[in-house]
Amino acid sequence: MDAGDAAKEYAAGFAAGVATVITGHPFDTVKVKLQAHNTKTQVKEYKNALHCTSRILINEGVRGLYRGASSSFIGMAFESSLLFGIYSQTKQLLQGEAQSSTPHLQVIIPSAAFGGTIISFVLCPAELVKCRMQVQGKDAATYVKYSGPLDCAIKTMESEGVRGIFRGGLTTLLRESIGNAVFFSTYEFSRYYMNKRLNSPSSTHSYWSKLLTDVGIGIISGGLGGIAFWSAVLPLDVAKTIIQTAPDINTSRNPFCMLNSVYSRVGLRGCYAGLGPTLVRAFPANAAAIVTWELTAKLLGVKRL
Repeated sequence: MDAGDAAKEYAAGFAAGVATVITGHPFDTVKVKLQAHNTKTQVKEYKNALHCTSRILINEGVRGLYRGASSSFIGMAFESSLLFGIYSQTKQLLQGEAQSSTPHLQVIIPSAAFGGTIISFVLCPAELVKCRMQVQGKDAATYVKYSGPLDCAIKTMESEGVRGIFRGGLTTLLRESIGNAVFFSTYEFSRYYMNKRLNSPSSTHSYWSKLLTDVGIGIISGGLGGIAFWSAVLPLDVAKTIIQTAPDINTSRNPFCMLNSVYSRVGLRGCYAGLGPTLVRAFPANAAAIVTWELTAKLLGVKRL
């Protein structure tokens, strides 16, 4: 991949990140509130995702569902740009000259895990700000009030230092490296088999028919990849949310200790808090990301097998 194609892959990834936030942020807000508030005691603050959503709408309006979205746009856009760009470049480097349309796990997994590891350093502070903005509200008096993402970042730095803004860094790294290995493996294999079935050499499709087929494949493969990602790493995400939003700065940063604590308080359901809105969000958000990534790359002239 030459420098021009690499830059185009990063640009396509940036567009994918924007599409993800537009589509998925309201679901993410509900997920974060469930994870932050329903893991404290046996008594759940929110009965379910629908109850949480209605409380947000009643107390804060539609704007409450997009609380923290500005930091999410910045973080997700750059994170997505890095992830898709690094994944594409690493994948091509590992494949070498023997380019093949057939997916290989020994290429996909390290490429995706490496990309996930790198983006965790960008994603951690952005998600910390996003999560702290999301958990505050009229029904969360125990949390510090922030006027906006910048105010949140400044107050965190003032009270906790640089280490504070990277609270939950290890958990984010584990979630992103493992999750993206699962995501891209699911995406690549489902895309390959659907392409093989629907776009066989003997098939005769018009330009628009093939474009619609490719979009459909992107929607399904991206959506399945998103569901696989969150099904695999949701407990780590629960631990990350609690670590990043805990008012006590001395809270343990070990994700496994945190999950053990949650399990002892509220059982296994606590480790999967927010599962409903997460899976509901996963399909459309990741489908939008993949379709945007593929179409943008195609418009920019990137050739992909």
